[in-house]
Amino acid sequence: MELTLQISERVSALAREAEQGLGEQFSRIDNIAQANTRRVLAAFQKHRVAESCFAGTTGYGYDDLGRDKLDGIYADLFGTEDALVRIQFVNGTHAIACALFGALKAGDVLVSAVGAPYDTLLGVVGAADKGHGSLADYGVGYRQVELVNDAPDPEGLAKAVANPKVKAVLIQRSKGYATRASLSVDEIGRLCAVVREHNPSAAILVDNCYGEFVEEREPTHVGADLVVGSLIKNPGGGLAPTGAYIAGRRDLVEGAAMRLTCPGIGRECGSTLGNNRLLYQGLFMAPHTVAQALKTAVFAAKMMELLGYETEPRSDAVRHDIIQMIHLGGAEAVKRFCKGIQSGAPVDSYVTPEPWDMPGYDCPVIMAAGAFIQGASIELSADAPMREPYTVYLQGGLTYESGRAGVLLAAEELLRE
Repeated sequence: MELTLQISERVSALAREAEQGLGEQFSRIDNIAQANTRRVLAAFQKHRVAESCFAGTTGYGYDDLGRDKLDGIYADLFGTEDALVRIQFVNGTHAIACALFGALKAGDVLVSAVGAPYDTLLGVVGAADKGHGSLADYGVGYRQVELVNDAPDPEGLAKAVANPKVKAVLIQRSKGYATRASLSVDEIGRLCAVVREHNPSAAILVDNCYGEFVEEREPTHVGADLVVGSLIKNPGGGLAPTGAYIAGRRDLVEGAAMRLTCPGIGRECGSTLGNNRLLYQGLFMAPHTVAQALKTAVFAAKMMELLGYETEPRSDAVRHDIIQMIHLGGAEAVKRFCKGIQSGAPVDSYVTPEPWDMPGYDCPVIMAAGAFIQGASIELSADAPMREPYTVYLQGGLTYESGRAGVLLAAEELLRE
C-alpha cells in the first residue's frame, strides 16, 4: 500500500516509531468500543429489531414502524424519555436550532455555557447577522459565559443562569473551531450540577456532535435534559446518508419535533424513503467506527508531534471526541496538510482543496473531505478556518488502516520542500 501511495521511507519510519508507543491508547479505545457495542446490541434485541423495520415509507410517512422503533432505541442508549431520529434534519446545526426553538419563547434567555457556540450557530442565536429567523428576531435573549484560561467558568455560569428569565443553557461538548479542550462527560455533569443548583427549571441542552460513543456514558446520563447530534458524524457509523437525532426529556423532544415540521404535525410525518436499514446498520457499526476514528486521531497526533508540531489533545491524552487539533502555524502548511489528507481519500483523491467562503462562517475555510457521504465527518477529513493561529482540525476515519494512510500522505506534503 505504501509503495502504491508513494510513502517515503522517512515517513514510513516515523509511522513505525509512532505506533510503537500507542498500544495503551489503542487498548483503552477498544475496551470502550466493546462496552458500547454491547449496549447497542442489547438495545436492538430489547426492541426486537426485524427485517420489517428496514422497509421505508413515502409521502407523509405515517406509521413507519422502523422509524418509530429507532427513536426508542436511541432513547434507551442515551438513557432518556424520548428521541427523534430523522433524515429531514439537514445537519447538526438544523437539529440544534429545532431543539432551541422548541425550548424557548419570546422573552426567554439562552445562555451558552462555554463561550461562543460553533460558527454556524451564531446566526441561529442572533449573535451574527446570517439572515432573518434567528432566536433574537423572535425575542429570545442570548448570553454567553466566557472561558477562563481556555476552560469552563463554573462561577461565571452560576451567575449567568441565576436570572429567572434564563430558560435554556447550551453546552457544546466539542471544541468546534476554538482552541479549548473538548469536554468530558464528567465535566459536562459538573456544569449541569451548577445549572441545577442555581436555576433548577432551566433546560440543559448539549451539542453532542463528534462525542457519541467516545466514552461509555453520554451527557444525558449525567444531568443533561437533551442531547443533539448529526447522523453523518459518530452515530451514523459512516452509513447514514443524512439526518440527525435529538434525545432527552419528552416535552423538549416534542417541542423540537413541532419546529422540525409544524404544530399539530410534529413527529407523525416524515417518510424514510428506504433509508431505515442504513440508519440501523450505521448505529450498529457506530461504536466500532468511532474507535477507528479515535485511533486515527491518536496516530495523527503522534506523527505530528514527532514532526515538531503542537497538538491538542496530545497523543497520550484520554479522548472526549474524535477531533484532533494540529497547530501548523501558517496558511501554506494548512493547505499542504489538507492536500495530503485529500490525496488519501477514496473519493475525489485527485482534487486539491482550496479555501472558500462556506455558508455560516466568518472567514474562508479549507476542507479536505473525499467521502462517500458528502460532508461526513466520521470519514477522514480535515478542515481549518484560514485565520490565526492556523490550526487544522482532523477527524474521522472509517478504518484505521485508511486513516493511517491519509495521515502519512499529509506528513509527506508537510515535509515536501
